[in-house]
Amino acid sequence: MEYKIVLHRKAVDELQELKSPLRQKIKETIDHLAIEPRPNNAAKLKGRPNAYRIRFEDYRLIYEVHATEIVIYIIGIAHRREVYQRLLRRQ
Repeated sequence: MEYKIVLHRKAVDELQELKSPLRQKIKETIDHLAIEPRPNNAAKLKGRPNAYRIRFEDYRLIYEVHATEIVIYIIGIAHRREVYQRLLRRQ
C-alpha cells in the first residue's frame, strides 16, 4: 500500500531554494517515502508524535507518518542549525 505524500506549503519553497543535486536527491527520497515511510536512515524525533528526520549533508528533511490516514506529511527542509527551532513549530 502506498502512502500519499503531502508537502507543507513552505516545504515546497524550501525545496526549490536548494541547489539542484541536493534538491533532486531529496525529491527522490520523498518519492520513496510513499513506499517505505520509515527507511533505515530515518530517525524518530522526540517531542512530536510520528515525526522523523532524514539527513542530507547539512540539511534535514522533517516529516510525519500518519498510518491511519495513509499519509506522509512533509513538514519542511532546513539547514541543521535552524531545522528544529523553525520546523517543529509548524502545524
